[in-house]
Amino acid sequence: MTGREPQKAKFALGEIVRHRLYPFRGVIYDVDPVFANTEEWYQSIPIERRPSKDQPYYHLLAQNAQGGPYEAYVSEQNLLPDAENGPVNHPMIDVLFENKTGDRYVLRPGRRQ
Repeated sequence: MTGREPQKAKFALGEIVRHRLYPFRGVIYDVDPVFANTEEWYQSIPIERRPSKDQPYYHLLAQNAQGGPYEAYVSEQNLLPDAENGPVNHPMIDVLFENKTGDRYVLRPGRRQ
């Protein structure tokens, strides 16, 4: 890390995004201002694709190209907006979000804002 101040997150909770390189999309349910996963996870990323740690990282309720649900942890540089492709299918969406309004999901009352 460079020791500089963390940058402001470009994407918001409930926003629908897709990965820039890999065929999956998801809904953001949490944001870390800088990398906060394990070093082992970070080192498992091929060096030529390994993102910087000093940027926001997003927790996603994701679905792969075949529609299968899972959770993903993605650097900001690897995300693009994707609301035009409709809702995301993941069993935890109804637990964390109350509905979809426009291009994003709305967190249930009492969930972290």
